[in-house]
Amino acid sequence: MSEVIKQKIRTIPNFPKKGIMFRDITSLLQDPVGLKICIDDFYKKYKNMTIDVVVGIDSRGFILGGALAYLLGKGFVPVRKKGKLPGKTISESYDLEYGSATLEIHTDSIKKGERVLIIDDLLATGGTALCTASLVRKIGGNIVELAFIVDLPELKGGEKLKEAGYKYYAQTEFEGE
Repeated sequence: MSEVIKQKIRTIPNFPKKGIMFRDITSLLQDPVGLKICIDDFYKKYKNMTIDVVVGIDSRGFILGGALAYLLGKGFVPVRKKGKLPGKTISESYDLEYGSATLEIHTDSIKKGERVLIIDDLLATGGTALCTASLVRKIGGNIVELAFIVDLPELKGGEKLKEAGYKYYAQTEFEGE
């Protein structure tokens, strides 16, 4: 499974800046078999866990999270870049491997004590995932696990998640930046 998914992800050198090897999942998403394998794998992993809501991180996490929430029969909550959500939000800034960003979540999107699965396409330094986890916890959610298609272990995001006390799952990994 891991190798099938990995083979459907293309690498684009020097994007978004020189020296970065960008793992582009759009090639996986546009492949009907690849997309089905990816979503089915997440569904099999989480269908028997107690999860109340799926949180998807802007923007590829929306694709994965929406499909998975549908299959699980759960609600979906988007975590977006600053200024994109219309209601009352809280925000948090973080560093990522090639800059910084701010994410927001609606303050009423998760009820206190709800069990949350966070999903995104890629785990690199862990900044985006840790920021999202912090936002979820600030509004009362309990994080069950974080899920990704790709882990880049050399960037140590997985280690940071574990150090913060979170479990995570990645379908495949790539060595190198």
